Amino acid sequence: MSATQEQIRQRSFDILQDWLESCTRRGRIARNTIAVGIVVLDHLRQGPVSREEVISGGGEVRGSRAGLGDTLEKYGVNQKYLKEVTTRQAPQDGQRLFDDFEWGEFFAEIPPDERDELLKDLIDKLAKKAIVWLQKQNLKLALDRNHSPSAWIHIILERAKGRSGGVVEQHLVGAKLEKRFSDIPIPNYPAHAADVQTERPGDFAVKNTVYHVTSTPGRNVIQKCAANIKQGQHPILLTPQEEEYKALALAEDEGVGSQISIISIEDFLALNIIELSTGEGVDFFQVLQEIVTIYNKRLEEVETDLSLQIDVK
Repeated sequence: MSATQEQIRQRSFDILQDWLESCTRRGRIARNTIAVGIVVLDHLRQGPVSREEVISGGGEVRGSRAGLGDTLEKYGVNQKYLKEVTTRQAPQDGQRLFDDFEWGEFFAEIPPDERDELLKDLIDKLAKKAIVWLQKQNLKLALDRNHSPSAWIHIILERAKGRSGGVVEQHLVGAKLEKRFSDIPIPNYPAHAADVQTERPGDFAVKNTVYHVTSTPGRNVIQKCAANIKQGQHPILLTPQEEEYKALALAEDEGVGSQISIISIEDFLALNIIELSTGEGVDFFQVLQEIVTIYNKRLEEVETDLSLQIDVK
């Protein structure tokens, strides 16, 4: 390999790494982004391309919907990774990657066979990230039936710690509300969708009550609760038991301690499990499993990291 070819190879991996870093949002790279990156590099294996050849009239990268599964499997990625690229951000990410590699002209100085091997190596870097995602295990929990519902929820939150980033907490609460209020639509948003972006008063609103879910309460969420109060709504702040006193202190400091209901997520879900069990004539564990089933469904609808699905036995 000539010095020029080696320089192009090294620069190619630098460009791909810079692109990945630019696509990292809230510490994560979406499956949609990885998939569209593979599709872009697969196009470039054919040689330089024009925008018209690879970008649809709607701005999507061709092959990122129809045929995506076949493209992924060509590089060793199971089709279960992603059925089709659907987010609005991914097509923009894909076009930027085309731009970064000058629509294939970047590789013009190296022979076709070297170019093809280099692009396969670049694709392999993305494919490995997809395979790691597929290999991640769900939260598998063997719970003691003799423990209390509060203890079960505490174990789930502890196991999710370090992986959840608030995702598990929000969707557990959403599942509980959906189970409890079966006649009221409970909206489902990604856990990190900002309230301002979605025009929400909080994570969930049921009539005049607004629920805020956080794994680490801060002053910002207390101020959101204060804004609810000014709107004539009653805020309920839900946080893990170990963070409950911190939330209470912050609320007192903001002068709204007596106007916010601050409840631990463990107690919030446990009491509901007990009430539903009594009302439906079933045991506590069956209600927990039903809530977990709803949780998994809600998670799959809006999140990219499905390794946070829960399996309780």
